[in-house]
Amino acid sequence: MTTPESQSAPAIYARERRRSALAIPLLVFIALVVLLAIGLTRNPREVPSPLIGKPVPQFSLPPVQGRSLGLSDKDLKGEVSVVNVFASWCVPCRQEHPLIQRLAREVPVHGLNYKDQPQDAARWLEELGDPYTRTGADLDGRVAIDWGVYGVPETFVIDRDGGIVHKKIGPITERVLDEKLLPLVRGLQGKRAGGQ
Repeated sequence: MTTPESQSAPAIYARERRRSALAIPLLVFIALVVLLAIGLTRNPREVPSPLIGKPVPQFSLPPVQGRSLGLSDKDLKGEVSVVNVFASWCVPCRQEHPLIQRLAREVPVHGLNYKDQPQDAARWLEELGDPYTRTGADLDGRVAIDWGVYGVPETFVIDRDGGIVHKKIGPITERVLDEKLLPLVRGLQGKRAGGQ
């Protein structure tokens, strides 16, 4: 029978090496399981935006056909507002449109029309109603890229200093409007009224 004292140093080293060789894959597997578990708990619609807390990108867009007011970064300073990225070819944009109209009764909502044919955008707004204070035509989608837009619709809440406070990817639902956007907008509007 061999005792630890009677084992040679190379034998002890070899045994420790085998343990390490088995422990490393096990630790890697555990780390992957933990990362996967964390990923599964996250909402894919809530992709963190690197623009949150930063000023809106500099841009200037002409108005959508038939509208007189375009949209620029300068228009997004001085009051709490919302920017809604939409397109006439976007089915979820059509679905959320009544909620955008409701939101526009509480806060200025500006439209960023994404990669749309001018006549299609104009017809869409005439047909469904135009809730937008200003509407910029981003014909080639370059401004949307600067905003970090993944697709349409997307909605941004802007504070009175022109900073991006919140980004909503995908269509607004009644629940999102009532539980997230309206309370956030009202809170931002109240900061100035309350002297904060």
